[in-house]
Amino acid sequence: MEDLPAPRHSQARGGPLQGGHTTVRAADGTRLRAWTNGGDGVPVLLCNGLGAPPAAWPRVVERDSGFRVVTWAHRGLAGSERPADRSRVRVEDHADDARAVLDAFDMPSATVVGWSLGVNVAFELALEQSSRVRSLLAVAGVPGGSFSAMFAPYGLPRRLRAPAGRLSSRLLPVVGPLLPVVVASLPPWHELLTPAGFTGPAREATHPAALYHVLHEFSRHDWRWYRHLALAVAEHAPLDVAGVSCPVTFVAGRYDTLVDPVDVRTAAEAVPGARLRTLAGTHFVPLQYPEVMRAELQALVAREPRHR
Repeated sequence: MEDLPAPRHSQARGGPLQGGHTTVRAADGTRLRAWTNGGDGVPVLLCNGLGAPPAAWPRVVERDSGFRVVTWAHRGLAGSERPADRSRVRVEDHADDARAVLDAFDMPSATVVGWSLGVNVAFELALEQSSRVRSLLAVAGVPGGSFSAMFAPYGLPRRLRAPAGRLSSRLLPVVGPLLPVVVASLPPWHELLTPAGFTGPAREATHPAALYHVLHEFSRHDWRWYRHLALAVAEHAPLDVAGVSCPVTFVAGRYDTLVDPVDVRTAAEAVPGARLRTLAGTHFVPLQYPEVMRAELQALVAREPRHR
């Protein structure tokens, strides 16, 4: 396997680049391509959706957003190395990577943002090492059991959702790199022609540069490896989140075909003091409502203990 590009002007310990990429060594030795917006302000760890670039969060990752955002590319995607042990792609392994990124950027703790798979990762981190998570913004995802939350808007019975999710993942190399992204960004067919169902997803087009970067990133993935990562997510069991003590906000897309908004509500009810906001969007709410994402993140930071 070819070496990753050496980080430019990186600090000791594989530390951060200001407004760019660096290489971080994971606990098992896997080299990860990490990124920072080089901003000042509240430290934020972005646990992104599987294979998604930072550009999917237009207002949050801007240098002058008021947040110092750090994130990383998942194992084997977008410049990160595949692990020597192919089985080391569980949600728990991604949570280990999140810790490695925090360490590399000298962040003892951070406000943690999770999207899709990143919600699983964020809650794993909060449960395993609560001192590192100041608060948690969970967007379009649930804390474990993700495949059982899929395809609900199509009326698929719960017992069939996980098998359907596994089948869909296995078909990824066949259907092509962009089709899953397009499908995930659209509401169910019976909602597509309603005013809210149309205007919510159409909001993505108001951020053309960000949309281009997201689509470009997905078009470059090795979809056989992506399938391998996606199937590992299916093995992540629902988490008991009653013990999560930090402030938590859930954001759901009313027309999300990949995560049932009902399951998001159930998860929010299980976390003491959690807040829930539902938007007229799909699985791509971070790209559809970037200003709302930043506002929700600011409101969440205000709820952190040090502000009380």
